[in-house]
Amino acid sequence: MKKYVMDSGDINRACIRLAHELIERNKGVEDVVLVGIQRRGVPLAKKIAELVEQYEGVKVPVGKLDITFYRDDLSLLSEHPVINGTDLPFALDNKKVVLVDDVLFTGRTVRAAIEALMDSGRPKCIQLIVMVDRGHRELPIRADFLGKNIPTSLGEIVHVCVPEYDGEDAVYIDTMK
Repeated sequence: MKKYVMDSGDINRACIRLAHELIERNKGVEDVVLVGIQRRGVPLAKKIAELVEQYEGVKVPVGKLDITFYRDDLSLLSEHPVINGTDLPFALDNKKVVLVDDVLFTGRTVRAAIEALMDSGRPKCIQLIVMVDRGHRELPIRADFLGKNIPTSLGEIVHVCVPEYDGEDAVYIDTMK
């Protein structure tokens, strides 16, 4: 059973707030790059970058990060995992890298993303934006910028929908069967 917790207006307002918080915390966007974690983190990163450009008049570079081969559960996923590809059209060295993802759960995806980033350069710092933090962390990882905190049970799944993949902007909770 789906329970909607954010509609497109909620997501848009969250992205506006996240863009402003990013600008404020970094005292502008000099040396800031956004890196979306494949898949749904990428359109979220692009949306936030567009908002930052609207407010600051500066185009923030956006990259894509595929963490498939950095996952600690790769052997459990599939015999033939889907590779979405990494595209970092900028150097990471001495940049303020802002990872963007849809849902923060155990922290393992973010750990894998950090490892992948470190193989590509040496950022000045790494920050994290997530649309939803659902709790249940297994690693000491937290978001620097958060769209919404949604406490869940382990029997629930949080879906962040983006138009590029799902045809809508929405967040809903589904109960596992």
